[in-house]
Amino acid sequence: MTIPAKSVMTTNLVTVSPETTIAEAARRMLIHHVSAAPVVGPDNRPLGLVSEGDVMRHFGSQFQNKRAQWLRLLAEGETLAPQFLAEIGLNRQQVREIMHTAIISADEETSLAELADLMLKHQIGRVPILRDGVLVGIVSRADVVRAVVEKLDDLLEPTD
Repeated sequence: MTIPAKSVMTTNLVTVSPETTIAEAARRMLIHHVSAAPVVGPDNRPLGLVSEGDVMRHFGSQFQNKRAQWLRLLAEGETLAPQFLAEIGLNRQQVREIMHTAIISADEETSLAELADLMLKHQIGRVPILRDGVLVGIVSRADVVRAVVEKLDDLLEPTD
């Protein structure tokens, strides 16, 4: 039995634009309990993907070390440099700065097995589903596992 992407994909998507701030993208992911959001243009064509990991890397130790350097200089009486202002302007930094643009996608008829293979091969947690290049859904690893569990009896061949 072949299970197509369209039968397991999530269609109520949380998306962001490249101009969405990183802080807003993180907020949307938290509110909607998703670990990533497709980045789309006005025509709903995918431009990239931003994940919790991308956000964490952005706010990780490298960022904190840079911020600490700037604050030290400021405390020593240095003038506010434009670069410092950009670094602390977290609410203005945009998703385009951290999103992944290499998108592994599939169409609605792609089988569950092919989707699982894509996820394993590319070490990704989700596959955007496109119709004529437009985002219509997404299939996550959890969607694949859920579908397998729900259809387990149908997927197993009789052993008689």
